Amino acid sequence: MITSADEALLRRAIAIATRAVVLGDAPYGSLLAGPDGTVLAEAHNTVRRDNDISAHPELKLARWAARELDPGTAARTTLYTSCQPCGMCAGGILRSGLGRVVFALSTEQLVELNPESGAWPVVAQDGPALFAEARIPVEGYYGR
Repeated sequence: MITSADEALLRRAIAIATRAVVLGDAPYGSLLAGPDGTVLAEAHNTVRRDNDISAHPELKLARWAARELDPGTAARTTLYTSCQPCGMCAGGILRSGLGRVVFALSTEQLVELNPESGAWPVVAQDGPALFAEARIPVEGYYGR
């Protein structure tokens, strides 16, 4: 359930996205709010500026949280973002231990506004293969 406090922080994420456009960057902004609602960090999309496909604000903040927050605090921290996280960012958010994501635009709404944003090709994947060989470094690392 999205509260009025959530809406206020979403508006701030949208303002970060608006500022990104003024700076010449893509229109996506995010922030992390701690358990008490205090803003801990903010970021906007710098994919073009940095020539880095991973420079999405959600992933930047997930990485920040994984480095800077203890697991208990991360689990009580909320990521507010102007647009629903993509698959790459969702994976980073999951691995960071963040407890909640609140977004303004859904992926479907984004694609309606910008059809090119949904034009990603499908990448073929083949596997698994060579299990007996591939398991050796994994078992060595995890001590099994």
